[in-house]
Parts: sequence; structure tokens; C-alpha cells
Amino acid sequence: MKLLEYEAKLIFHNHGINVPKGILVSKDEEILLHLHDIGNQLVLKAQVDVGGRGKAGGVLMADEETAVETARELFSRKIRGLSVTRVLIEERLPIEHEYFVSITLDRASKQPVILFGDTGGVDIEKAARDSADAVRRILVMPLLRNVPAFQMRELLGDAPEELADSINKLYHVFCDKDALLAEINPLVTTPAGVYAADAKLIIDDNSLRRQKIAVNRDLSRREREAEKHGFSYVELGGNIGVIGNGAGLTMSTLDLIDHYHGKAANFLDVGGGADRKRVCYAVKLLSGLESVKVIVVNLLGGITRCDEVAKGIVDAGVSQQVIVRLAGTNEAEGRKILAEHGYKMLDTMEDAVKAAVEMAE
Repeated sequence: MKLLEYEAKLIFHNHGINVPKGILVSKDEEILLHLHDIGNQLVLKAQVDVGGRGKAGGVLMADEETAVETARELFSRKIRGLSVTRVLIEERLPIEHEYFVSITLDRASKQPVILFGDTGGVDIEKAARDSADAVRRILVMPLLRNVPAFQMRELLGDAPEELADSINKLYHVFCDKDALLAEINPLVTTPAGVYAADAKLIIDDNSLRRQKIAVNRDLSRREREAEKHGFSYVELGGNIGVIGNGAGLTMSTLDLIDHYHGKAANFLDVGGGADRKRVCYAVKLLSGLESVKVIVVNLLGGITRCDEVAKGIVDAGVSQQVIVRLAGTNEAEGRKILAEHGYKMLDTMEDAVKAAVEMAE
């Protein structure tokens, strides 16, 4: 789950990383209550969950006299389609130099990887593309609490040694918060020391309960409903709904849809042993997607009974065409139930997908 900048900065601050003085407001008038605590030179930042916020007009400069008017303007904007409901107002730092530091997981080595650049800011991606030496990287053994000194020297190169403490503390955040990404861009030097001028933190969804986060805000309403019923569910944006049992079978169905030039609306794995109610809810869930024109139900009956699946499809009674491929336990009974209610049951997964793609077109 992605945290907003103000949430990430609070965590960084609690781990000893310097962050600018700031306040969070939801109305422009609230600024007047806190201006004396921040200073005259200000940065106003829209708290929206999108990348490229600065280039999209989500970061504005102001002073004490123009702060309210600037905040009012920011609240009236949409940043990459998202309305601004909260604004972080911070002191404008006297920046001497900007750096880039990011920690994520290296999937190949199964270790944390720290990336560091001698230049930071909004153009770091372009700098990394233009020069292979723009960003240095080190892998850190997961059992180590701190980044070894020799690796830190390799990472920093000619950059000031005073950055090492902030990078090490960012690594602590990454480990303590079960993060998939912990990033400061830019990490800046000022006459008063090193500061995190921006902050990004993405927490592994699998650790939310351990991190005492009750709601995964990254999930859509439908994804949250699917989670309550134990479905593995992802929205994809096409017009062919997909229900399978088992990740492999469901992914194979998606691959076949793509092979025949169709577009899947989702990934939905109902799991093993899905009963009548579970199947009914899955079909209804997909029916609620406006983009879905046809639904493919592709299930293998091992511990899942085909007659239960068929009853669940009939109970759902959705308006979209439902194309079914069932094989396994009580297959004949399932086929009979579906035929009696006018549902189309095909013999192979390939036949079912072909029919769905044709119907969706």
C-alpha cells in the first residue's frame, strides 16, 4: 500500500530522519493558524497518490502573504485526474545540493538494493537513462541491521559522508515497515544539515496487519469486497470477465484471451472447493463491472463440485452471457443444470475463450 507524503515523512521523522517543518491542511483558511510555526518561505504540496506530481502542477511555491491564495488555487485543481483534498505546507529549505536515494527489493538476488544518485529531483529518471553512471547501487544482506561502512563508501562515492546517517536510517524504515519501496527524492544538504525534502513509502500488502493498518487504500471498492470473500482478484480494464480456480488455470485463461486478441476485465481466482454461494457471489461481482460484456467461468472440479458451480451460476442470474467450461467431479450433473437454464457449456478452455472473445467483439 502506498503512503502519502505526509504519512511517510512522519515515519521518517520517527526514525530520526530530518524532515522540513510543516502542517497538513484540508481547507485553505487553516493555514492562518499555523503560518508563524513554519516561516515566510513556503512550499505547498498536494497530497495525492500519483507520480509526477510536481510536473502536473501539484507543488507550488508561496510566501506568508500569498499562502492562502496559493492553497485555494491548489485545492481547486485536479492532479492527473485526482481532486486535491489535503495539502502539506512546509518551510522552503535553503538547499545547497540535491541527491537521490531509493531502497527496494532486488527480485533476482532476493536482497534489498539501495540506489543513489549525485543529482536528485524530478528529472532523475532522465538522468539515469542518459548515463549508466548516474545512479550507483549496492545489495545489502537482509540479516544486517545497518549498511556496512565499506558499502556505504562505495554507494556515496564523492558525495558528503554526512548523507550516510540518513541513508542508514532510511534502510531501518525499509526493514521495520516491511516496505517494498522507501525513497527520498530529493535528499538535500542545507546549512542546517541533511533533510528529506520528499518521501515515498510503499508497504507490502501482506504485512498490513502486522503494521497495524486496517484498510488497504490502494484497493478499489470491488477489490475490497473480493478480499472479504477470500478471492484473489485484480481489475485489468478489459471487457471479458474471468473466473477460475487456481492461479495457474486463471492465468492460463487470461493468456488465451490475449492470444485471441481479447481483453480480460479481471483476474478472479475463487480458490479450491468453491461452493454454490461463493460462485454466485463471484459471478455477481464481475457482473457489476460496467465494462464486462461476457463472463468466462473456467473451473476444474477436484474438491470443487461442478454441480455446485452450476447452481451458483444459475443463482447469480446476471444479464451478461456466461460461458462455462467445467471438468471433473459431478461434471455431468453440472452440465445438465446449466443446459436446463440456457447456459452455454463448452468442452475445452480454448473453445470457451474463443466464444467469449467473439461475443465481446
